[in-house]
Amino acid sequence: MLAFVTVGSTRFDSLVQAVLSQPVLSTLRLKGYTRLVVQCGNSSFELASSISGEKTLVVEREGVDIELWNFKPTLQKEYESADLVISHAGSGTILDVLRLGKPLIVVVNPTLLDNHQQELAAALADLGHLQHSTIPDLAQTIQSFEPSSLTPFPPFDGSRFAKLLDEHMGFS
Repeated sequence: MLAFVTVGSTRFDSLVQAVLSQPVLSTLRLKGYTRLVVQCGNSSFELASSISGEKTLVVEREGVDIELWNFKPTLQKEYESADLVISHAGSGTILDVLRLGKPLIVVVNPTLLDNHQQELAAALADLGHLQHSTIPDLAQTIQSFEPSSLTPFPPFDGSRFAKLLDEHMGFS
């Protein structure tokens, strides 16, 4: 099974370091994940200098084959092939993954200045669409995570926006 981790377009050093740690890798392996792909962005971590530019690094740790790289033009292929996505709490990433029906664990970046990521992650977790975690709790969150307990995310309905726009413009 494949777990995919994305930090988005910024730095999220602590998430990259956490997913490469022995506790998280061992937990992933115990849950049946034998492959881990990590989109590292501009994060700083032990192996970061080995993947500068467009390089990809492949290593093995704790019985998990790990592929690390910084950026790609799109992450659609990675989302589609993943059995589990662990992500920063960016709204675009969350929506992309939920619309594909993929199990998602969201980790809020505590270094960001405002609280919008925490609010979004908590609201979607309360609705049952995803699981959210902190860095210190990530291994335990993975261990206890049951994707079958998630509530499917509703499909996009463009008519709701059109109705809202019509009401705002006085057309209804």
